[in-house]
Formats: sequence, C-alpha cells, structure tokens
Amino acid sequence: MIAEFNQAFARLSPEEFVAEILVKQLNAQWILVGDDFCYGAKRGGNFASLQIAGQKYGFEVTSISTVLQEDERISSSLVRRALEQGDMELAKSLLGRPYSISGHVLYGKQLGRQLGFPTLNLAVSTLRPTYQPVTSGIFVAQVHGLAKKALPAVASLGVRPSVESSGQVLLETHVFDFNQSVYGKLVCVELLERLHEERKYPDLKTLQAAIQHDAHMARDYFHKKNMYV
Repeated sequence: MIAEFNQAFARLSPEEFVAEILVKQLNAQWILVGDDFCYGAKRGGNFASLQIAGQKYGFEVTSISTVLQEDERISSSLVRRALEQGDMELAKSLLGRPYSISGHVLYGKQLGRQLGFPTLNLAVSTLRPTYQPVTSGIFVAQVHGLAKKALPAVASLGVRPSVESSGQVLLETHVFDFNQSVYGKLVCVELLERLHEERKYPDLKTLQAAIQHDAHMARDYFHKKNMYV
C-alpha cells in the first residue's frame, strides 16, 4: 500500500490513523517503529499510545532504538540531506547499501541509441506526476537484473532539460558494452557517485559530447576502484 500524504491524511487523528490505516486498510499484526515515532494530526500519537491501541485492536508494537553514526542519529532527514547534496558515499553509509531505484524498463524515444548511447529507461514519476526525486543529476551507476552480476553504467536522473519540456522525471541508464533488448525487464539501478547536476545543452551534438565525457568519467571511476576490470 502506498499512502499519499495529503490534507485529508494529515487531518487524521491518532485514533483515526490507527482504525482506518493500520487496522482497516493494512490489517496490521505487528508494527515496528522508531523509539521517537509519532503519528496522527499534530503528531498527537506516540509509541505508548500505539501500544495501547495495539491492545485494543490485537496487534503487537515493538520499537527499535536510535542508531548513531559518529554521535549523529541516523534518520530519514539525514539520508535526504546527503542525497540532496549528492553525497552518495554518505548516503550509502547511512542506508547500509547504495541508494537505488528499481523498475521495469520502458520503451523510450530511442534518442540515446541515435546518439550512440542506448539507455534503459525507468519512469520515476509514474505514480505521482508532480514527484521530484530527492537527488538528480548524472551518476556513476551499476545495474542489477540483467546478468548474474551487476553491470557498470552511467545514469541520468531528472527531467532531461535538453530534450524535454514535460517535467516528467526519468532515470536513463547507459550500461557499458551492453546492447540487448530488455524492455519489460525488472532492474535495480544503484547510484554510486554523482558526477554533476543536470545541465541543459544547446543542441544534440553538444549533448552527445557531454554524454561521452560523462561515460568516460564513469569508466574512470570503475577503473580507479578496480571494479569490472
């Protein structure tokens, strides 16, 4: 279930949140939350009240203690800040894995192929057209789901200002030395390092040169890390 946080959702009292979301929609049996968890309008509910609700509705509630890294609490806000700043190494350290996006490969406009850099296209804003990712730009990446091991790649996450005006967020990934048709395939793209933010180029020739430069930088990253050699 994906719950959209809108005004109606925000107005739910703690009691309504439990009854409508946790019980009626999710039929929750066991809930694990952080020790500082709050819920409901104006953060009116907390761990203690959720335990009481669990006794009423028959579900169990457990809390997980705060996890610290260098005396700083690991939280979604800290992860978000790392991603916003393009610090993928810090995000990886906080998450315990590289930041990744998964989805089915879609049929695109074949522009990448025309430029000599065919891409796997994943629509990021399909469920919410106004969605904007926490991070965007050009990334060193690796792709799972196409072979027995991950494959090296360079990826673009954003709205493609050089070729689009719709504002739709798309993840385009060029996998090195790979040219198979994999439309409909479920893949996972891990973003390892941000090379730079999205840029708008005046024409396709300039865009092609920029992609070639980004691909070279990504290959250099893997070479220095002694990966895929």
